[in-house]
Amino acid sequence: SARTTTSNGCSAVPARSTSRFVPAFNALRRPALGKTARRWLYLVHRWIGIASCLFFAMWFLSGLVMVYVPYPSLSPADKLAGSEAIDWAAVNVPPPLDGGRLSQELFLEMRDGAPVWRVTGWDGTHTTLAASRGTVLRPVDARYAGRVAGRFANAPTRHVERLTRDQWTVAGGFDRHRPLWKVALADASGTEAYVSSNTGAVFQVTTRRERFWNWLGSVPHWLYPTVLRQDQRAWRQVVLWVSGPCIAAAVAGMWIGILRTRIGARRFKGGRMTPYNGWMLWHHVAGLVGGAFLVAWIFSGWLSVDPGHLFRGTKPDDAAMRIYQASDPMPDLALDRLRIAGEGAVIAQLTHHAGTPLVLLSYHDGRRVVLNAVTLAPSQATEVAIVRAVRHLESSAPLLSVDCLTAPDAYWYAVGMLPRLPVLRLRFADPAQTWFYVDPATGEVLRTVDERQRVYRWVFNLLHRWDLNTLTLHRPAWDGLIWLFSIAGVVTSISGIWLGWKRLAR
Repeated sequence: SARTTTSNGCSAVPARSTSRFVPAFNALRRPALGKTARRWLYLVHRWIGIASCLFFAMWFLSGLVMVYVPYPSLSPADKLAGSEAIDWAAVNVPPPLDGGRLSQELFLEMRDGAPVWRVTGWDGTHTTLAASRGTVLRPVDARYAGRVAGRFANAPTRHVERLTRDQWTVAGGFDRHRPLWKVALADASGTEAYVSSNTGAVFQVTTRRERFWNWLGSVPHWLYPTVLRQDQRAWRQVVLWVSGPCIAAAVAGMWIGILRTRIGARRFKGGRMTPYNGWMLWHHVAGLVGGAFLVAWIFSGWLSVDPGHLFRGTKPDDAAMRIYQASDPMPDLALDRLRIAGEGAVIAQLTHHAGTPLVLLSYHDGRRVVLNAVTLAPSQATEVAIVRAVRHLESSAPLLSVDCLTAPDAYWYAVGMLPRLPVLRLRFADPAQTWFYVDPATGEVLRTVDERQRVYRWVFNLLHRWDLNTLTLHRPAWDGLIWLFSIAGVVTSISGIWLGWKRLAR
């Protein structure tokens, strides 16, 4: 090692562990910036940072709330648990078919004590038809909504209100249910259920606890107040133009933090790595510890609205999907025998994916039973039929591989739980490098992922949620990581708010 001479004339050998990192670190500290550029670097961080720290503190704290109380939604399990068992004795109207073929979706369920067929057409229209001859479907009025919601939640009705949207039904995905009925129920949880004026079914449920914590979680985190979120374009622009300057402030702060840090022989007085004290010391150290996480997090948050639609994926052609789901006429359904096979089921769905006619029965406890639509014996689609049918979706593209996944992969997963498994993964060598995830029991295409969407999975989902399966399936490892970097972000933000307030006061 090269020896150096200290102020008292003694020779010293620099520590090897430090000397290895000093050249690389000092290279970061010597950017090719003139005085004017460096001055602007400090000004951007100082003045944009005063406002951005308010947003950062809000985002970090609300993000921690969302880890434990997500935005309210009616899960498939909750829908099954609250649904009525099908009254098979009353079902005597055959399924409505389009020229003998299935529509995009067709299933049987109960509507206010009467069986109905729910039909989703290929043009996106939704229709409800009586499954019992002579049944007249009741209008969806206040009395109807209160009765249906009370039966769904098993609680008496306290108040019914008709509205277009509110905080928990503001997203565009609820548009087909508008206007809607909000039913407040007299139970201990303060439940509020929403009934669609179109389908007459419950489509959203919230509790008092969810509503309280989401005002501290998802609403501020997503900049989601109803007055803004009801206009999709305006909300998207606000997210872009709020998070954009915050990225600039974060990057500038990270750069300044490196510039103002000294290691090795060039340390500040007293051997300190930082020249700051008090709140500036906290801001500097916390920013260095969590700076990379903060920059990655705010950048991925900016990507959440897909600026420029850079990551918009490709989907199979609508006509090709129609052939995949309903290529042949559906065989006649023996309702008298289905009454026995489907006893206790709450939903009966007819499918014809990959040329395989099936009846999918769902029960209160989440159990699924797949029956052959002709014999009504337990059955499922075959891998050969699925592969042959999916090939037609990709026309002439070579099929690279077919894998049966019994564990989640990087693109077919669920945070904190297991997704539907097993699943078939088919990878094609088309220009978009498309992967299909298919239910091996029914042949349903559960998801398509192309190259752009796989990139988006890493630059958004990973950098914003840190949702690696090795972490989310082994909690509290994931919680610990989120809390560690969130605390660093909160300290950076709170200290920045205080320093900004002091400067503004002066």
